[in-house]
Amino acid sequence: MVYFLIALIVFLVDQGTKYWIATGLTIGEQIPVIGDFFIITSHRNRGAAFGILQDQRWFFIVVTTVVVVGIVWYLLKVRKQPNKLLPVALSLVLGGAIGNFLDRAVSGEVVDFLMFYFGTYTFPIFNVADSCIVVGVALIILDSLLETRREKQAAAHQEHEENV
Repeated sequence: MVYFLIALIVFLVDQGTKYWIATGLTIGEQIPVIGDFFIITSHRNRGAAFGILQDQRWFFIVVTTVVVVGIVWYLLKVRKQPNKLLPVALSLVLGGAIGNFLDRAVSGEVVDFLMFYFGTYTFPIFNVADSCIVVGVALIILDSLLETRREKQAAAHQEHEENV
């Protein structure tokens, strides 16, 4: 199924880039890509987004297992709907979640390497899996908003038909 292929591609790109960083750079080493704005670096995160919940490995393993099972179940449920945005979004989240899950299960930490500076503010360092999860969640929200709009339009159309 194409949606599991998308998740697999996300997972492989994520793991490949993390391997490249982990074997090619020492922790803290930096490679400027766009001046001081965008830098590739080698960093490890033992927590969640923005470094919260440090050293809660088993918590993340349990929560991610539940999330992955839920996403697979829901993806199987919605895969044949005419709307393709939601299954693609779920695929991105699934691939990213499994990528970070594997890191935590194997080593207890996630390899992060994408760093952005905005003036004096340094955005928390992240990786491909994190990016796919964020994009996937944004697409899920967009799909929800579009579905609400479609439902309102269908209700208005039905009401119009009843009045004619």
